[in-house]
Amino acid sequence: MPCSDGQRGRPFRDHRQVVEGIVYRFRTGIAWRDLPESFGPWQTLWKRHKRFSTDGTWDKIHARLVAEADAAGEVDWTVSVDSTINRAHQHALTLRRVEHPAGRRRPTGG
Repeated sequence: MPCSDGQRGRPFRDHRQVVEGIVYRFRTGIAWRDLPESFGPWQTLWKRHKRFSTDGTWDKIHARLVAEADAAGEVDWTVSVDSTINRAHQHALTLRRVEHPAGRRRPTGG
């Protein structure tokens, strides 16, 4: 996990508490603002999640966990592909045509 040494501002809040809050948020599907106060300020969790998403920390953690689980033989690499086709009804399309200033027609949503 990245550390806050050498960075300006306050040191990071405990990673364990923040990661638990982020996991709780995704597991329950609640809004960031609705996180229990026991995880700390919701802004801290949101900022840390955004930072770790941008700098690739979550990707590194995931890659390491998968590599360790694969080495222990705990990963089943069986893949199932579904070829289901879902078609929309012709009236589900709500595109209108508008005149482009140059005289061409272009579709718009709405």
